[in-house]
Amino acid sequence: MRTLAVRLDSLGDVLVTGPAIRALAAGSASLTLLCGPRGRAAAELLPGVDDLLCWRSPWIDPEPDAVDPGDVRALIADLAGRRFDRAVVFTSFHQSPLPTALVCRMAGIPWVGAISEDYPGSLLDVRHRVGDDLPEPERALSLAAACGASLPGSDDGRLAVRPGAVPPTELGEDYVVLHPGTSVPARAWPAAGYRRTAERLEDDGHRVVVTGAPQEQELTAYVAGRSGACDLGGRTDLAGLAGVLAGARAVVVGNTGPAHLAAAVGTPIVSLFAPTVPRTRWAPYGVPLVVLGDQDAPCRDTRATRCPVPGHPCLASVTPDDVVAAVATLSGPALRRPA
Repeated sequence: MRTLAVRLDSLGDVLVTGPAIRALAAGSASLTLLCGPRGRAAAELLPGVDDLLCWRSPWIDPEPDAVDPGDVRALIADLAGRRFDRAVVFTSFHQSPLPTALVCRMAGIPWVGAISEDYPGSLLDVRHRVGDDLPEPERALSLAAACGASLPGSDDGRLAVRPGAVPPTELGEDYVVLHPGTSVPARAWPAAGYRRTAERLEDDGHRVVVTGAPQEQELTAYVAGRSGACDLGGRTDLAGLAGVLAGARAVVVGNTGPAHLAAAVGTPIVSLFAPTVPRTRWAPYGVPLVVLGDQDAPCRDTRATRCPVPGHPCLASVTPDDVVAAVATLSGPALRRPA
């Protein structure tokens, strides 16, 4: 059985699909994952993936290019040449799998499964339906199950990365990570809150590490400030970030991809969660967790990328004291005392 699994959006989306991909891989001679460029670095970390294809989808990417017929034809030809026996298309609740299913049919893939509320005609062999209140990893696993796949008994169903994929860190283990950046502004806790939290944690005897992408270096430098925090902004790739997160006693992070990466390496999380998407679906999965933020704020379920409410009340209401207390709940007291 040669299986094509498809997840075409961002790194967090790819990570939460990991357990379902492992289930499909368990019943396949080989599994190829078709991902988008925003999710590729995460896809490279997943267990169960034998081969990786990357393609930017104009019906999934949040900043899509115009549809290029030649590009679509090239993808169809590539898939056709690989002679897959089945394809399973994973999407979020607001995305349609049907354009991708059509591509799979045109590539001659004889069996296709997906979650779809829309009538699929002859595009799907399994049209799975599921309620809206499942965490995303369980939603994806339910599709795998509908397609006849299940996890081995030894697999706990949590997010995971491949053994050996994450390099060891030289930071030791006695530190707390603050990751202030987010993929969209509406999910960001004010930078001043992170800076004050870094100061408070250092005062309490914690060692603080601030992480971020290359484009977030100004933000991470501001958060680290003069607190003594270690600023790693722009200094790790995704695998290196996973190593840093894996060694931490706790991670403070918004609803963004690195939150799911922290869950994949088993680190407790203080989640600064803006309710623009449902917490039930998108909170970090399978690890000790404290969620902060007003989940009934006016922005609830809007999927807004920029805050539609003056003052950003869902997260501005969270104080550094709240975050420090949550870190203490998850990690206990600092292992070193202030000088």
